[in-house]
Amino acid sequence: MAPSRSKDRQSIDELKDALYARCSSDNAGTEYTTEDLVGLGIVSNKEILLDCTSKLLEERLFKVSKQGADGFVFSVVKREDAARYKSLNPDEEMVFSHIEASGQEGIWTRSIKTRTNLHQSVVLKTLKSLEQKGFIKAISNVKFPTRKIYMLASLSPSEDVTGGPWFTDGELDAEFVRTLCDLTATFIHSRSFYRPPAPSNSKRRRTATTTTRGHTVEQPITATTTGTSTTLLPYPPTYTTYPTLREILAWLNTSGVTEVPLAEEHVRQLTDILYYDNRIERVNDGKAFRAVRDNPPAAAAAADDQEDLGLPGRGNAFTEAPCGRCPVFGLCEEGGPVSASTCVYFKEWLER
Repeated sequence: MAPSRSKDRQSIDELKDALYARCSSDNAGTEYTTEDLVGLGIVSNKEILLDCTSKLLEERLFKVSKQGADGFVFSVVKREDAARYKSLNPDEEMVFSHIEASGQEGIWTRSIKTRTNLHQSVVLKTLKSLEQKGFIKAISNVKFPTRKIYMLASLSPSEDVTGGPWFTDGELDAEFVRTLCDLTATFIHSRSFYRPPAPSNSKRRRTATTTTRGHTVEQPITATTTGTSTTLLPYPPTYTTYPTLREILAWLNTSGVTEVPLAEEHVRQLTDILYYDNRIERVNDGKAFRAVRDNPPAAAAAADDQEDLGLPGRGNAFTEAPCGRCPVFGLCEEGGPVSASTCVYFKEWLER
């Protein structure tokens, strides 16, 4: 004897409530295929599962989205959100579904009109209603500043939309970028050179041994003063403890310079600017950075003419060679801390 319809309805209601409770226990945003739902062990019959999912969709407790060419997936909607969705009329529900599908990128009003095939006045009225109810919000896209774009009110726009920390109110903050570049260059400069102790009185040329950051450096002694030397020397070629992206990031985030938390990708963008401006170079297979010359990087960037800083000018054969622009040219000699035979810049220049 076939079971009554009331018992069938009661059975489906119990099963769909159990299915909803089980899916709600997973992380928010989890998506389920039909096979995934069967695999939960609550509803093994696909026909009964179809009735359960249809009931959940009707009650706005499930939402369905497309996956691939022919597939689709289900995801859970909170009960309080489902109660709000029930208040939407058909036009609002249609527009809302397209805005929801756009995620953190948002969707242009013209795209909404094209996809829904609604009249422009209806689209504008619907968007205004959804915005007043707190379902959606209007955002600005730095790539398309004149477009009106909407997204869910509960989401934050992606960096592709906002431009990340380099943009303020949709406009590039060039001064902020320049300041962070100078600070990054200063930090790298401070980790690219060392200040040796000044030698004692002597008329005879000899060498002194200095241990810095675990590396032993021999340097010629020619001065006749005592105390601390004002000359900054580059580390030897064997030195590897140059600042990495992670170290630069930690310094910037704790320096108090910016209230916007930066990520490694942001620091990478800053170092790319400095690299192509010839203010730093990549070392250790591109994992670390060092300054390219021994002078304050912020001052070098601000100067319109290098000769104002006492640096050799560019544009002739002599200055194109590493020796013509070497900040420690006076210390270069065989057996010294810098020599032509051990100069990594000279070797790279010859191989070009």
